[in-house]
Formats: sequence, structure tokens, C-alpha cells
Amino acid sequence: MQIVLPSNFKENPKVFLRHCGYHEFYDYKTGKASFVRRLGRHVYPHFHVYIEEKDNRLILNLHLDQKKPSYAGARAHSGEYDGELVEKEAERIEGVINSNL
Repeated sequence: MQIVLPSNFKENPKVFLRHCGYHEFYDYKTGKASFVRRLGRHVYPHFHVYIEEKDNRLILNLHLDQKKPSYAGARAHSGEYDGELVEKEAERIEGVINSNL
């Protein structure tokens, strides 16, 4: 699910995601940074956000990782890109965005 940050949003997106309870995660295999927020005390499931810039807009790509890849060398996981939990998390993030405007 994509959340487009408004053009008048002034906060640094990395700092903003920390305010939303996310922690930076750096994947050494891909060389990409992203952000995760656990749903409990275990690593999985967790919400996962990538920051993307497209057409001079910042976009948060949100999904829910249910578990780690099933076998060695696999990059695929049980990710949910929509559904009730993802929609509620997107609404929560959008509420924090709106309170910062």
C-alpha cells in the first residue's frame, strides 16, 4: 500500500517514521535501507516501509511481512500489501501525517 506524503510535509521522512514507531533496517544483501515496526516481541510479523521518490513526491511503500523467507537464498516472503491490518496501519500513519501539517 502506498502513502504519498503531501507536498507541504516538512519533516524528514526518516525522523517521521521513527516518530511512528519504526526502526531503520539496512539490508546488506541489497544495499537498501527500509523501516520496520514489530507487532510483538518477535521479529515477525512486522510492518515494513520503503521510502521512494517518484515525480518529486515522497511515497511510503507499506506492507506486512508475516514471516521470513522460507528457504535459503530466497528473497520472497509472506508479505501482505493490502488487507485490514495494512489498511489500519496506513490510517494510523496518515493520522500522524495530518497532525504534523
